[in-house]
Amino acid sequence: MTLPSLRTAAASGWRACALTSMLLAAPPFLAADKPDAPEPNAAYMQPLPGLSAAELKQFRRGEAIFRANWLVFPAMPVWNNWEQVRPPGDFKWGLGPTFMASSCMACHVQAGHGKTVDRPDRTAFQQLLRLSLPGTDARGGPKPHPAYGDQLQVFDVISADRSHVRQGEADVFIDWQTRPFRLADGTEVELRRPQVRVASLSFGPLGDGVMTSLRNTRAIFGLGYLESVDEEDILAIAAAQASLGLRGRPNLVRDDDRQQAALGRFGWKANQPGIRQQIAAAFHGDMGVTSPLYPAQNCPSVQVHCQSAPPGDRPELYADEFDDISFWARALDAPPQRDTHRPEVRQGGQLFTRIGCADCHRPTMKTGAHAPFPALANKVFHAYTDLLLHDMGPELADGRPDFRAGPQDWRTPPLWGIGLSARVNGSTNLLHDGRARSVQEAILWHGGEAGAAREAFARLDSGQRAALIAFVNSL
Repeated sequence: MTLPSLRTAAASGWRACALTSMLLAAPPFLAADKPDAPEPNAAYMQPLPGLSAAELKQFRRGEAIFRANWLVFPAMPVWNNWEQVRPPGDFKWGLGPTFMASSCMACHVQAGHGKTVDRPDRTAFQQLLRLSLPGTDARGGPKPHPAYGDQLQVFDVISADRSHVRQGEADVFIDWQTRPFRLADGTEVELRRPQVRVASLSFGPLGDGVMTSLRNTRAIFGLGYLESVDEEDILAIAAAQASLGLRGRPNLVRDDDRQQAALGRFGWKANQPGIRQQIAAAFHGDMGVTSPLYPAQNCPSVQVHCQSAPPGDRPELYADEFDDISFWARALDAPPQRDTHRPEVRQGGQLFTRIGCADCHRPTMKTGAHAPFPALANKVFHAYTDLLLHDMGPELADGRPDFRAGPQDWRTPPLWGIGLSARVNGSTNLLHDGRARSVQEAILWHGGEAGAAREAFARLDSGQRAALIAFVNSL
């Protein structure tokens, strides 16, 4: 990798982006004119009811940022009347220098879950590999790797060979290991777990003591509801769970926007306090796009060619665009429950409560009076989460702490919309690393505080199991 090769690639940024888009692009968005009757694959892309005309206009601007393809910035910027020209259409300057995807939509296809790579010879794409070393950084979070940062980037814009998208910092492959799980009635279920292989490291070996965690892309609808729950209500849930013998607790993380400690709500380990920081971190870490919150390029000190890459702008995600996509994420509605008239769904809901699933996957929460905009205020919603960390046992452990979340701790993921995922983007992959290919597999991986619920599920007869799964898929 040389600086001249970087400039050659950057000067042909349109061609490079076209190639990147072919490899990374998501299926096209099918817009729906009526929010109550969306196209099947647009179920996660609907606005909250009650938005004003101005808010709906901002929602659409934010959606355009979500769908936009980011380009390699040309070596010679384009200027008009002393102002840098923004690229036309659904394109923006500033991809890289290292990245995982060229658009938000490429990994969060239709705002949904990631789909795992099942072939061992294919580089993981909608999953990423978190990295850290023992200890904490200056913010109290995970300590990044000195050569690779806090996640491995599998693409870059630096390579001289543009006949393909080069594997950037490393290749990440997944070997799936399977084992049987026998239910009480003798039914055998195949479970699988990932074994990660890292190859072609560009900046030396990872070294001893490095901690890794494979992470699957999360669905991103309904975040505004979760952000708008009063902190006191979340702490009250934790107190109520303690009386049941559960140990749900909030993560306490760094809020870089407000420069203070805050309760974590988002991320697999509840390591992000709010939507704006979650978005800025994703732009920075996953696409190499700087923002008002994180204006420095994502380049560890040893990556000298990365550091010398020309920026798309300072920052690359403009402040107004940052506001628009943050509003869009807050205003994405969650799909309503379906099939509530079916007897098996009603039976499954009763079993869900009876065996203890609802103790952590709480059916009902409410937003506070001081939500970011009126359509979110004082709303009862049904996400089936408690936003708390729980010890899920050694079989789900990643060995990597994150602020106050230990190696076995995971935030209770919301269950709403799970049954639509296959229709939205073809994914049925669940849990933090996408190992579960179905609701049943996800339940059978539960351990730790959820071990009793798993064993109770395993003792159900086939009809009861089917009813409980039908209920979860109706949410």
